[in-house]
Amino acid sequence: MRRLRPVELDFARSAPLRLAFSARLGAPPATVYAALAEDIEGWARWFTGVARAVPTDGGAGRDVRLTGGTRFLETVLTAQPEALYAYRVDRTNAPGIRALLEEWRLTPDGGGTRLRWTFAADGPGPLRLALLLARPGLGRAFRVSARALDRRLAMANSDS
Repeated sequence: MRRLRPVELDFARSAPLRLAFSARLGAPPATVYAALAEDIEGWARWFTGVARAVPTDGGAGRDVRLTGGTRFLETVLTAQPEALYAYRVDRTNAPGIRALLEEWRLTPDGGGTRLRWTFAADGPGPLRLALLLARPGLGRAFRVSARALDRRLAMANSDS
């Protein structure tokens, strides 16, 4: 594990590489926000590639492991109920990354939620190129994950 450059929220708009994806979910923003920010362990049940996620430091951080063995130790930068959830990666075993931040914006959308995920990164040119080439795969993973989250939230709502 190596330490990455600490970045703040504005990195989502200033990073050398920014990939953004959006999807509409049927659940209201409060429900989607709870799944993102409060049910960290639940990420492994809906986000493609996440093998394990646990909150750390009383919810101020996260320890995320991907199915391929990549690990991220993260700091939550903001948790604004029903609107915004963002975290930066502080330490990782992923090669090449210098800084990484993920931002999740929630906007009310006709009784549901418009969910926008921004993946903001910095690294050497070859890493940025590799991430650009991986954009279609990241987009597909996001769409699959958003659908899985939408189904999960709909099922939980029908059980209530």
